[in-house]
Amino acid sequence: MEIRTKEIMEEFNLSRQTLYNWVKEGTISKPKKDWRGWRMWTEQHVEEIKKTIRFKEEQLSLPNLNDKKLQINNRRYLGSKYKLLDFIRKIVVENCQGIETVADIFGGTGVVADLFNREGKNIIVNDILYSNYMSYWTWFRNDPINEDKISSIIHELNHAEPEEENYVSKNFGGTYFTQYNAKKIGYIREQIELLSESLTFREKAILITSLLYAMDKVANTVGHYDAYRRKLDSFNKLTLLVPDLNDEWNEGNQIYKEDANELVKQIRADLFYIDTPYNSRQYGDAYHLLENISEWKKPEVTGVARKMVNRSHIKSDYCTMKAPQAFADLVSHIDGKYILVSYNNMAKKGVGRSNAKISAEEIIGILETRGPVQIFETEFHPFTTGKSTIEDHKEILYLCEIRR
Repeated sequence: MEIRTKEIMEEFNLSRQTLYNWVKEGTISKPKKDWRGWRMWTEQHVEEIKKTIRFKEEQLSLPNLNDKKLQINNRRYLGSKYKLLDFIRKIVVENCQGIETVADIFGGTGVVADLFNREGKNIIVNDILYSNYMSYWTWFRNDPINEDKISSIIHELNHAEPEEENYVSKNFGGTYFTQYNAKKIGYIREQIELLSESLTFREKAILITSLLYAMDKVANTVGHYDAYRRKLDSFNKLTLLVPDLNDEWNEGNQIYKEDANELVKQIRADLFYIDTPYNSRQYGDAYHLLENISEWKKPEVTGVARKMVNRSHIKSDYCTMKAPQAFADLVSHIDGKYILVSYNNMAKKGVGRSNAKISAEEIIGILETRGPVQIFETEFHPFTTGKSTIEDHKEILYLCEIRR
């Protein structure tokens, strides 16, 4: 049975562009065209689309917010290592000696840094995205804050009912968010800015972080902002939560928003944890909207995805063919005892943008310039569409003991 594109879009609430993107990426098979040039879909495509949606929702779903306070892992993020924390901890405990300082130089959400922070290590955490940097100020600093003031502000912001249009509602309402939520996001972010003079930098960062996490919960996406669902399917009202802070762990921590290759020339740590993007999916593109709200410069946005026109400052060489050279330069400047590299063995098993820009062999060869390398693997169940079979898929940790 052949199915028209319009019927597929209506059944799954997908946009035409999303379907075409999935075909281009190899996520679903390319449909044949009939004599009129119309794409014709089959039951196989339907199953591939169902599998794609299930996979994206499973991989990017938020943990349940049963607690009244916000936790660091309560957000969706591509490539998050939250489910692999036990594996990472086991390898470090069993194979590393004298670890007092851990540097997570591609920090992402910060969950790996948080793992070691909770174990009493001093951490250095870095990410090129300002939105993540704000989060680190929330979770990993111990600068004094007025918790009652923060709670009171969040309470007031949650009960606000803005009616006027603003930057967010005009640019992102009815697409990434409902008009109601978009108005509220814009209103809240503007109020935070107006309160800046009465807030410390960390207090402001906490409020911004609370807003970003709340946005993630109601966004009309599958967990990132490269695209939105054509039909709105997220109608929950935006609600900010007070972060669950544990400042007693945070003394001595350092946080940065720098190019990792430059940062390693300035710092020393016993263990360097490295989890680069590897493939061509730029995180600055996937999280452009969170960057926009964090910085609050109200830039011009363009295209269907409503991305900032200039994103050059958040592009990474690790998402390009320069990745091997960038990784070699990074490793050559590390000053520490151990280097621990996260990697999954997609290599050339995937299609297009999912392919790794640096191979396992290149990683091992580069690490061996600094010392012996051990390899540890854990099973990882990959997503496939039926177009290809990916077998023996694993999440891998490469541990290098620095001797030279």
